[in-house]
Amino acid sequence: MEERELDDLVAFLPPLLQALERLGFVARYLHPPDFETVLAAVGQPDAELNAQVPRLQAWPEALEHVRAPLLAAAEAALAAFAGLRAAPQDPDGPTAIFRALRHLPKAQAALYPLARDLPPVNRYFLDPGAREGGERLRRLAKAEPRADTGVLHYDNAPDSRGGFSAYVPEDYAPDVAWPLVVALHGGSGNGGSFLWSWLRDARTRGAILVAPTAVGRTWAISGPDPDTPNLHRLLGYVRGRWNIDPGRILLTGMSDGGTFTYVSGLEQTSPFTHLAPVSAAFHPMLASFAEPARVTGLPIHIVHGALDWMFPVDMAREAAAGLSRAGADVTYLEIEDLSHTYPREANAAILDWLGVG
Repeated sequence: MEERELDDLVAFLPPLLQALERLGFVARYLHPPDFETVLAAVGQPDAELNAQVPRLQAWPEALEHVRAPLLAAAEAALAAFAGLRAAPQDPDGPTAIFRALRHLPKAQAALYPLARDLPPVNRYFLDPGAREGGERLRRLAKAEPRADTGVLHYDNAPDSRGGFSAYVPEDYAPDVAWPLVVALHGGSGNGGSFLWSWLRDARTRGAILVAPTAVGRTWAISGPDPDTPNLHRLLGYVRGRWNIDPGRILLTGMSDGGTFTYVSGLEQTSPFTHLAPVSAAFHPMLASFAEPARVTGLPIHIVHGALDWMFPVDMAREAAAGLSRAGADVTYLEIEDLSHTYPREANAAILDWLGVG
């Protein structure tokens, strides 16, 4: 890059990364009755980002490999803010909000390939505590490119079902047994988007992450179940390709994905060693129908919000009590200011509990 392009990059990256952080804030603290207050709290980072976009549009074609992902990330971030700001006038405001927030993982997916070459982007995809030096940052920066590391997709285009997306740490070493996190999206979601709810934590702590997409519109929480055999198939593929620690294989999920964590994870033949349902529905029969040999001593980490409007918190409290009575080793985390959104800060507590990092 010439000096002018370097100056452009220095001016462009901070507002882009700040816009993404602020969108993450909205996604975490969104509670429909408080939406306008939450949106006001993030200010107008999109205005500053929009002002910097023309600088990159003037770059020469030789820098397209850097310019294109940066502009794609900015475009997605700006689309998210535009959708959020228009949502109060939409007849179906909550749906408009969730639709706007779908642009955040698109922005992150566009930006991630630059993590190797741009240190600020590398730091963005780490937990804040690991961004300023430290062994983890050094290991990631020094890691040689490999075809089987980074963000990978297997039959998991946005409009497809039944495949999975994955993140394998850039410093993966086949002589080390790595913990595995299998993270299930919510209703009508897909693994390619939900991957970004966990990527920072997996990258910071050193865990392999798999985010499957349900076979149907959502997970098979009632009726015929094609998803459990598909999860077993995907897990078999992952264990055949990477060195997975057999004692740390976590199944977790948000909303319908959390409910399916119960449904599938409590089955006698489940290969998962730990379960962590988040913001999930629970029926007492799930515990009563489970085989005692599966439930007894099974580590289960339940996370739920006191403000959850879709699955009231009493469901989670009942799940913790019922599973404890059935003999499971239950950890219960209730978050006072959490609505029906994904609490990314809980990932650290879950990984601590799993013994990762």
